[in-house]
Amino acid sequence: MGVSISRSCLSWALSALLPVSSLGQALPEKPTGAILHAQGGVWVNGYEAHDSSAIFPGDTIETKPGASANLTLEGSTVLIAPESVTKFQGDLLELDHGGVSVGTARGFKVRVNCLLVVPVVNEWTQYVVTDLNRNVQVAAHKLDVNVQHEQGRGKETPAAEASQQRASVHEGEQKSYDESEVCGPAARPTGAMSSISPKWIAGGAAGAGILVWLLIHGGGSKTPASPSSP
Repeated sequence: MGVSISRSCLSWALSALLPVSSLGQALPEKPTGAILHAQGGVWVNGYEAHDSSAIFPGDTIETKPGASANLTLEGSTVLIAPESVTKFQGDLLELDHGGVSVGTARGFKVRVNCLLVVPVVNEWTQYVVTDLNRNVQVAAHKLDVNVQHEQGRGKETPAAEASQQRASVHEGEQKSYDESEVCGPAARPTGAMSSISPKWIAGGAAGAGILVWLLIHGGGSKTPASPSSP
């Protein structure tokens, strides 16, 4: 009888301690999501988006002619111009074609092929990135951003150009980059983006109009009232 009681007490004690001990174990991080606001003409992973849709890493966003979209997440807002194709990756947005305007206090980045645009400081930064006919333009409206050539992406950078792997775009400046020169020849579209629309291959009809549209509308031009919430 005494042995059975002892075993029962021991089992109860272990079951009570187990949840407490598990608190010290690191839990897997949840993927960073965002909220997409649109009013028609915006597609997510090949399906038309609702007025307000949850977006998760790996989701592809395409805006049709005349349609734009706003992406909001913790500490950042992104305006996606008409006729753009992007992919959300949590802490950055991959721009395949078109243009985006970013306002961020959390260092939100934009990637175009092998080029990565990164705010210099984690303070409210506003910048615009466009990719039209493989001509990448970066404009810094508030504070500075760095344009980095990511190692392992695009063609190999000669040692003589190593010092140019990071170039700052200062507040009020705008710089252009030849994507073919920096990253190499264009690859044929593959994966999720190619299944939606191939128009970025010959999508220069909008031309510099996308950049002008972004400059006029100025996505992310105001600091969000509560940067800590989407």
